[in-house]
This record gives sequence, C-alpha cells and structure tokens, in this order.
Amino acid sequence: MKNISKTSFQETYPSECTTILVGKEMTTDGSMMIARSDDWNAVNAKHLKVHPPTEKMTDEFVSFQNSFRCPLPQKSLGYMGMPPYQYPDQWESAGFNTAGVGITATESIFSNEKALAADPLVPNGLGEISITSVVLPYVHTAREGVLRLGQLIEEHGIAEGFGVAFIDQKEIWYLETACGHRWIAVRLPKDVYFVTANQGRLREYDPRNIKNFLGSEDLISFAQEHGLYHPDRDGEFDFHKVYIRESTLDTTYNYPRVWALQAFFSPELENNVTENTFPVYAKATHPISLAQVKKAYYHHYQGTSHDPYANNNPQEKYRPVAIFRATNSHILQVRPELPQAIGCINYVALGMAALGIFLPLYQGVTSYPKPYGVGTNHSSEDSAYWTFRKVQTLGMINYNKYAPIIRDVYDRFEAEMEARQAEMEATYMKLYPSQPIAAQELLQQFSDDLLNKALQISKDLLEDLFTRLTLDVQATYRFAGA
Repeated sequence: MKNISKTSFQETYPSECTTILVGKEMTTDGSMMIARSDDWNAVNAKHLKVHPPTEKMTDEFVSFQNSFRCPLPQKSLGYMGMPPYQYPDQWESAGFNTAGVGITATESIFSNEKALAADPLVPNGLGEISITSVVLPYVHTAREGVLRLGQLIEEHGIAEGFGVAFIDQKEIWYLETACGHRWIAVRLPKDVYFVTANQGRLREYDPRNIKNFLGSEDLISFAQEHGLYHPDRDGEFDFHKVYIRESTLDTTYNYPRVWALQAFFSPELENNVTENTFPVYAKATHPISLAQVKKAYYHHYQGTSHDPYANNNPQEKYRPVAIFRATNSHILQVRPELPQAIGCINYVALGMAALGIFLPLYQGVTSYPKPYGVGTNHSSEDSAYWTFRKVQTLGMINYNKYAPIIRDVYDRFEAEMEARQAEMEATYMKLYPSQPIAAQELLQQFSDDLLNKALQISKDLLEDLFTRLTLDVQATYRFAGA
C-alpha cells in the first residue's frame, strides 16, 4: 500500500506546542521539571532512541529540512532522543545526555514584522529540526546549552522562531529567539512555574545580571538602532513588546492555553483570557506534583462550553492543550538527590496525552524494546507508537463513552507503575554503591519489562474498545423487524 506523502502534513497542520517549567521550590518533592507537548501530525510515528557516546563524529551536521550546516566537535556525549520516522537522528524533541543535561526543543514562536525587517530569518539557518542534534551531545550544563545554542543562532541565523528549555542538576534555563540572529535566555526562579503556548513570553532582561540573564550582546542596542525600542517613550526594556508578534490568532490559539494552565495551577489568579496580561512567572496555590503536570497535558477545558471533545465540536475556537495531532508529550524530571541514572527521567506519552500513558524513560538505560524504535506514517502492528495511537483513535470516535474507559485502564497501570518504580529505585540504591553493574542491569530489565507491559495492556485495551465499538455499531443498525 502506498504511504502518505512525507511532507503533506506540512501544508495543513502547524507544528506547535505547549511548554511548562517548574522550579524546585515549587514542586512537592524538590525536583525540577521541564515539559512540552510535541504537536505535529498524528501519523508521524516517533521512535525512542539512545545514542551512545562517541569519539569520532562526522565533521559536519546537515539538516534534512533546509540544508542547514554547522561543524561538530569530534567528541559527543551519549543522549536520549525521539526522532520522527522520516528524519533519523533529527527533530529529536527531548531527552537527557550522559552529563545529566536535559533539553526540550522546541516551542514554536513568532517575531514581529518590524524585528524581522531589521534582522530577517535565514532560509538555510538553524531550524527546530536541528537543535537537539547539534546541542545536546556537546554540553555539560544547562547554562552551557544556552550558550552553545545562542552562539549557533548568532553565527548561522535561524530559519524560524523558537523557545528551548534546558535542565541540569541545579537549574532550569529558557531561551527565546528575537529575530534572525538574536536571542534572550533566563534562569527560571526556583519558586515559580512558567507556561507558554506558541508565543514568546519573556519580558524582563538585565544584561548586567549574567547569573540570571543571557542574550545577544546587542539585544537592546540593536532594538534602539532600528526603532524597535525608544527608552524615553517606552520606559524599561520589555523583550516581548520589542521583538514578539501579537496577532488576532493569539487570542484564540495561544492565550486560552496560558489562561487555562495558570487557572489550573493557580485558580486564584484573575486573568482575562482575551488579553496578554498573564504574569510571566506564577506561584501555584499548592506545590506542583508530577501527577499534576501530567494532568495539565490532559487539559481540554473540561467542564466548560469550550471542551471540543465532550461537546463533539471540532470547530471550537479555543485551541486546547490536549490535541489529537500531538506526537508526544514529555516531562523531563530531575531529582538531584539521586544518582543521575535514576534521578533524571523523561516521562513520555506517545500520541495524545489525554488518551495516553506517561512512560518513565530513565537516563541510565542503554536501549528500549524494539517496537519503540519502529513505525512509519502508516499503521503497523510492530510499532509501539501505532499501538498507542490506535487506542487514541478509537477513543476519539466517541470521546464521552470511550475516554473514561481508556483513562481508567491507564490510570490504574500508572499507579501500579509508580509503586514498582519505588521498589526498583530502593533496590537500585542498595546495589549502586558496591555493585554498579548489577544496579545497571536491574534498571535496564525494569525498563524493558515496564515498556513491554505498557504495550501489552494497550493491545488488550485496543481489543476491548474494538469489541465495544462493534456492539455500538450493531445496536445502531439493528433493522429489527425490517
């Protein structure tokens, strides 16, 4: 059977996402989290891959998308990636490297027309497809990741606007592009959370405070020289006002997601969904747990008239966080008190998170079961991605009836999984000091068993849903007494 065109999705579906960052003093357990949904196209299978460290890399990286090129260091760290089937080792979404640095790349954002007129995008510049591949294997801290990415932006220019988050054992950094060759980055305060949805959200910038701010050396002076910023008229420099686009589309596509997530974590906040006056950083009413971040990616305005799924309304104007075309949602969690191999976990829900399951990908594993590394843009039985996607597709046929069934099965499995994780980690900690090889074998076996069990549970669920759907169709077309 002929496969769907590899590029047809680009003409119809925007590649746009939702990002959540949580500082260590804002969490229930003192961990840190950077998270994002990777919204693209439902038929683009994602693969899970572990890249080993290497002494000899190719001298040059070349993008599959736009022929962007840049030289590469001779040594690379090992790292975790999630490439789509059609771009091996590129557009890898998120993962940790063997230095314990994590990245999520990218959040698509847009500069305003005046900024781009002064410093245009570069068609063969650095694009979202390339970032993880040219940055993550070569950095040892989150700050170093920001500086490497910033240097690449300045040297090569960007093909599109983006936001990128970095995490290590100590801190979280978030970078946003300003225009063709300029950028800003901030260190996330420890006691807040940050949400963004396809729009640059950073505002404050103090180039003298290099502990908390980084950016292009001429970020402010360039804006002044090109009439983007007038200190006497505009007052204090506001990065968003100077460089970032505001459009009518934002009021229904982007603002509602920021509004919804800030209301989810901080219901006492009084935000107007139609105005971009949301605080850049916010404090949650209660400390944020991993489970709450997972639920944030289930969000589709439940209990309101804007819920497109419960109301069976695909024409809903407010774009939800949980969207069917997501290829994955991921939460990179760092628990600094634990050994890196188990302290750094990328929780990944393949496909649509609201009808999916977040699987823990430990930094210390060296491989994943074979089904997680196969799949194309055509459904197949051998692909883990397509197994989860089939469950979600059946769930969307009658969301009100089938979604609760799916969530019940997956919620019970996640609860069991968390208990098994705690047991494995306790055993790992006993083995690790004196028997590191045995500890590593334990971790790898646990990961393989868990990922395989998640697949089997999903296959069983798929058969149950198909049976239920068959009965529904039969009841609809009874023709009794015809």
